[in-house]
Amino acid sequence: MGRGAASIYHRTAALLLGVVVLLLMSAPTLPASLEYAVKATYLYKFVPFIEWPASSFPSPDSPINICIFGKDPFGQVLDQAAAGQRIDGRTIVVKRVPDIAGSTGCHIVYMATTTDPTVLRSFESLRGQPVLTVSDSIASPADRGIINFLIEDNRVRFEIDEHAAEQSHLTVSSKLLSLAYQKAK
Repeated sequence: MGRGAASIYHRTAALLLGVVVLLLMSAPTLPASLEYAVKATYLYKFVPFIEWPASSFPSPDSPINICIFGKDPFGQVLDQAAAGQRIDGRTIVVKRVPDIAGSTGCHIVYMATTTDPTVLRSFESLRGQPVLTVSDSIASPADRGIINFLIEDNRVRFEIDEHAAEQSHLTVSSKLLSLAYQKAK
């Protein structure tokens, strides 16, 4: 993808994220189906805003693997949202993985809310690896991924732990950082 095309893609992706946020602002309550449709869209829309080390991919045309670990709240919504998507010549593949300790090739790992200590330890094992971990409204800061979804005012929002991203050798675009939720100080 050329520099001009990439710029147009990034602006379009940011615009789409903005439209989703505006639509959610008008909803009195957030139905679970809409919540997970928005989260599914975010998961694959994060891809162009993250830079992985070149060693994360066996070849220039290797797919970007989004792995769902633990309970899968998406059903086919994520598969349908990511179907046919290509980012910088790479297809997006959605996988469900029962164990991430031995899983190689996951570029994004999503974990739904859980209190299962085994699942949490496995998720923790990804810290420092070049994997974008995404958690779902997890209360404990120790259990959060690099990106953590949360619901506020009936809107799906996300927080980004820049320090955790750096430790995992991932570069997060300033554009994505500017869209992330910032708690009032």
